[in-house]
Order: sequence, then C-alpha cells, then structure tokens
Amino acid sequence: MSNRFYDVAVIGAGPAGLTSALYCRRAEKAVVVFEKDVVGGQVTHSPKIENYPGTAQMSGLDFAERLAEQVKSQGAEIIEAEVTGLSRGTDGSWKIMLSGGETYRSSAVIIAAGVHHRTLGLEKEEELEGCGVSYCAVCDGAFYRGLTAAVIGGGNSALQEAVMLSELCRHVYVIQNLDYFTGEQSLVSILKKAPNVELVTGTVVDRLIEEGGELRAVHLVRNGENSMLEGVSGIDTDTHNLPLDGVFVAIGLKPENEAFSDVAPLDKYGYIEADEGCSLGGGLFVAGDCRTKKVRQIATAVSDGAAAAVSACQYIMNRM
Repeated sequence: MSNRFYDVAVIGAGPAGLTSALYCRRAEKAVVVFEKDVVGGQVTHSPKIENYPGTAQMSGLDFAERLAEQVKSQGAEIIEAEVTGLSRGTDGSWKIMLSGGETYRSSAVIIAAGVHHRTLGLEKEEELEGCGVSYCAVCDGAFYRGLTAAVIGGGNSALQEAVMLSELCRHVYVIQNLDYFTGEQSLVSILKKAPNVELVTGTVVDRLIEEGGELRAVHLVRNGENSMLEGVSGIDTDTHNLPLDGVFVAIGLKPENEAFSDVAPLDKYGYIEADEGCSLGGGLFVAGDCRTKKVRQIATAVSDGAAAAVSACQYIMNRM
C-alpha cells in the first residue's frame, strides 16, 4: 500500500488535467496524475480538431499524445488507476484512495474527472464515432456543411445543436423520443421557422445502418400514439429508414463526480459547483468539463487547467 506524498494530485488525464499537471510541474511541484480510462480523455475519439488556436487541423489522439508526452517530459507521474474517494486529514493534507486499495497523499488536489456523453447504446455506435456519429456539433458540425444530418434529443443542448447545424447543413432532422420537446420553446420556434429543418417527435432511433464503415441511414420506430414519424420527407415508409450523412447524439452528459460528492459541492446534474477561479477551498480545486460552466471545449478545459494549477501552487506557497 503506497503512502507517497505529492504537492499536487490531479484526478483525470484529459486536456484540463494534463494542463494542470504541466503548469504545476513548471512551478517545480511534485505532481501525480490519476486516470482510470484513456490518457487524453474523450478528445482521443475526435478524428479531426480544427478549432484549437494555433493548429489548423489535428486528430484528437495526436493532440492527447503530444500533451501527455509533454507532461511526462516535465517530470509528472501518470498512474492508470481509478480514484474512489478523497478525504482531508487533520494536518490539511489530502488522502487519495484508489480502487486497488492503495492510497496517496498530497497538499492539493485538482479534480479534472471530465464527463462522458450519454450514448444511444446501439450496435455499431462506438465504431461509427467519427464516421457519421458525433456528440458535439460545435466540434464536428463543419464536416457536414451542405450535407444531411439528424440531431437525436429534445432538450436545450439538442435544440441548440440543431440551430447551429441548420446554418451549415442542407437538411436537418431533430428526432425526439417523446411527443414534445423538453427544451425552451424559443428554440423550438426558431427551428420550426427554419426551411431546412424537420422536427420528428414520438420517434426512436433503434438501429444505425452503415456501409463501408460509414453511417448511411438510421432506422426509426414509433414511440407513442402521437408519433410524427409518418410524413417525414426522405424516409422509406416501408422500412422506416432515413438516409443521413451524420447523426449528432445530444441526450445529455454525465459528469464523473460521484466519488467526490462528500468533499465537493455538486449541482442537481452532478457537476461540481465552481466558478472561473476553480477553487473549492482547503486545497481542493476543479478544472474542465466536470465543473459547472456554459462552454465545454478543449480550449476552455485547457484554460481551466491553467487556472486551477496556478491557484493550487499559490495555495501551497501560502501554507509554507
């Protein structure tokens, strides 16, 4: 059982966590980073990134690998392990508990656990990510300029993505499993007025249809008595197949914060409540998509990581 002590422990090796580690190491702090899944986080699944300042185009995997190597070259330790809990000792230091039973200690902790997109849970969904299946219109919408796409979901996030795509795509379908949209009616009104948008309620996507490793269509089924499936343009009414170039799944995000609920304040959606300062007090900080914020992008995650690291280093200096 390890009881090694670090200046800063970072939970999560996505862009926010790795940036935190980089800044802390450049301040000559001893840093350990814990990651339970893939180093680099969700960005590793993005086939193309074209909205990161200073780089015209790169793959998410390339970005993650270069950032991880940069952090390692600065001397940070990255451990593949799941953090199951945190507790603060009487001396003000933090104990980090891992799923294997090991414990580590640090003066400060930066939670950068990230979020994961809720998926449809359909066969081939994972393998088609980046090949017709996306979870972020801000990230990938430009790839579907002049093409036909569908947004699956009916909340504010789905409707906002549909509005954005309506300005890029030839045609946009918004497919909601309920008989009504749960998002703001002002967004629904905008979409109803858009000539290239069709709203489809009471309908479920139950199968993804691919050919040659690319999404070609989705299969739709009625979900309730008031389904608007009939009358949808472009659909094969015999099979209920809707040809598409891409689908954007927008049925919500789930933050990875359950293990920290006893030490960090969570909102009703499970996000850690913190502002741009990223400080929770007592040597605890948060960075990236797992905190309450309006925009979740690589650029904002990196910004959070830098802010949290600077705050954590200042906290440690003040304790000396």
